[in-house]
Amino acid sequence: MATVEVIDWNNKKVGTAELSADVFEAPVRKEVLHEVVRWQLAKRRQGTHKAKTRAEVRGSGKKPFKQKGTGNARQGSNQSPLKPGGGVIFGPTPRNYDFALPKKVKKLALKSALSHLYKEGKLVVVKDMTTKEGKTKELAAGLKSLGLSKAVLVDAEVNDMFKRASLNLPKINYMPVEGVNVYDLLKADQLVMTESSIEKLQARCEVK
Repeated sequence: MATVEVIDWNNKKVGTAELSADVFEAPVRKEVLHEVVRWQLAKRRQGTHKAKTRAEVRGSGKKPFKQKGTGNARQGSNQSPLKPGGGVIFGPTPRNYDFALPKKVKKLALKSALSHLYKEGKLVVVKDMTTKEGKTKELAAGLKSLGLSKAVLVDAEVNDMFKRASLNLPKINYMPVEGVNVYDLLKADQLVMTESSIEKLQARCEVK
């Protein structure tokens, strides 16, 4: 078990919290992190790329000119890939880039990402994530007092007012425990968690 300080948004210590060694002190497996990031980015690809073949290009099927006597190379169709505006040979077609990945690998990668942030001193635990008026200015002031500019903020449950305050901060990514993922964690400079989210995040990393 690792013990971390719990602070408020004025950067004052208000308590301590226990972190599971199995989740936050696990070996950092770079090859697993790479595989899961590849999987996440592959799932985001639309795969809607498409080029028309000669059968799909619009135009007449009439022979452009007679077979012999013109001095030109013989042509049978204006849709030929050899003609300007004709079809494309072996062009891209719609496809799905997604591939299967075992749940154990995803959880192992999440542990590795969390352990990496903890070992690098990039993990901050706050008492809660609430705001009085849902104003961006209020949240920005709190982040400044903690010395944060690019971070992932994780709460046990989404607070609508806090979420509204975070929307105008492009380098701040606020999410519930269910939304925590390897790619966003590795992109962030800091991970900020609420005390109440620790138990839920540790439960999500358990291998069943």
